[in-house]
Amino acid sequence: MTRFPRWTAAVAAGLLLAGCGGSSGGDDKGDEGKGTGSAAPSAPGSPAAPSATALPASLTSQRLDWQRCEATGNSPAPGGAWRCATLKVPLDWSDPDGKTIGVALIRSRATGGDRIGSLLFNFGGPGGSGVTAMPYFASAVSELHERYDLVSWDPRGVGASAGVRCRDDRKIQAAEAVDATPDTPAEEQAYFRDAADFGKGCQKAAGPLLAHVSTTDTARDMDLMRQVLGDDRLHYFGMSYGTELGGVYAHLFPERVGRLVLDAVVDPAADMVGHAENQARGFQRALDDYLKSTGQDPVRGSREIAGLLRRLDAEPLPASSGRKLTQTLATTGIILPLYSESSWPRLTSALKSARQGDGSPLLALADEYNERDASGRYGTTSHAQRVISCLDDKQRPTRAETKRRLARFERISPVFGAYLGWDTAGWCHDWPVPGQYDTPEVTAPGAAPILLIGNTGDPATPYEGTRRMADELGRGVGIQLTWKGEGHGAYGSGSACVDATVNTYLLKGTVPKDNKVCS
Repeated sequence: MTRFPRWTAAVAAGLLLAGCGGSSGGDDKGDEGKGTGSAAPSAPGSPAAPSATALPASLTSQRLDWQRCEATGNSPAPGGAWRCATLKVPLDWSDPDGKTIGVALIRSRATGGDRIGSLLFNFGGPGGSGVTAMPYFASAVSELHERYDLVSWDPRGVGASAGVRCRDDRKIQAAEAVDATPDTPAEEQAYFRDAADFGKGCQKAAGPLLAHVSTTDTARDMDLMRQVLGDDRLHYFGMSYGTELGGVYAHLFPERVGRLVLDAVVDPAADMVGHAENQARGFQRALDDYLKSTGQDPVRGSREIAGLLRRLDAEPLPASSGRKLTQTLATTGIILPLYSESSWPRLTSALKSARQGDGSPLLALADEYNERDASGRYGTTSHAQRVISCLDDKQRPTRAETKRRLARFERISPVFGAYLGWDTAGWCHDWPVPGQYDTPEVTAPGAAPILLIGNTGDPATPYEGTRRMADELGRGVGIQLTWKGEGHGAYGSGSACVDATVNTYLLKGTVPKDNKVCS
């Protein structure tokens, strides 16, 4: 079972295709254990920041020991000027004097003069490793790097920050045989049994941490990070799920908001079922655009793809590896190229091969999405995504409720609707800890202006969510920028207008006119 993550396409493509991590300029000599200085004012007219929130000095006065980064997972050490450190944060933020855990950070100092401060990045998921992703993304933000220290981290429960692994590779591969769109009572039983088993594995692996990996917990970690890095205000670039994290931070600490950019914005007004409907609508819209680009009628093309998936449900296709392309794996393989328009030709080739009886190309796309390497080892982004989102989401749709909604999901998307409809019931089924909210609280009265970027062709976080985030942040806080493009995320995707607007905001504090459009 794999939910379609809210993970920015530019970074995902870099992690899948790049070789080793890139190096960048800057120099950390003599900086180990020292703060990074105060940030410049966030934007014209911003109120002065008040004194720091009272926390134990053991947290706020800790000195970070910046050292050369080591290899992580399948990614080699980034080298160059990248340095890594561990921030001590409370396990339970209601008891800041209690037990602590370590949060892994990565940083490269500003390459030029007139430094503004630290610019924190979250690349989405939830569950994505910022420590791994940041070096790959550095070339896309080289202009920002001149005046900002580039900083990212593995949120709690992710990667090097007490990362959770809920099952081993053998069990992950075995679970790929479970039908994510069950058609019979036996398939339903297997689907929900697998979901419950996954939750038990997470509970065993995470222990007490399982109740303390929420978006709110990470937002509080961010503010401690800001203090320890020496910044008066938080400057932040959040992508995909990172936009929800940024909105929650702004709600908790409106007076600490510096220059915040939220790209590929999550709809904060949508609950779990609403998010699934949004994604069904967004991915179907992206599939329609893809089909149009190849000269096909979207209705007919979608019908043909849905027919292919039904045939795979009855009889999976063989692949050159000896494995089988199932309906569920094929759906995942179709999803991956929709995150970026540059990947559409791969989808054309993979669909053609599947129609000719070869499941290998679609299976390879699904493996990329599922972080499966050639030796059969799997990454754990989806594990962290699930433990975070199931602690956030209060909704627990029942099997009966889900069945009643399936027809609506299938009307929204004949290709992806059933998968996403069933996912609402299976994702957090029999989860060991209760969820915290139906929808995140992101109202931020008094915060400095926050730049929100919506892409009209975004499949994973559909465009409509951008306006809803702006409305919930509050009048004068959420400033919307629209890009008429394709793919998940806008910055660094080929629009000089988007990139220039974002860079001017982050470097000069110049807030664009609300509802500006980049075509």
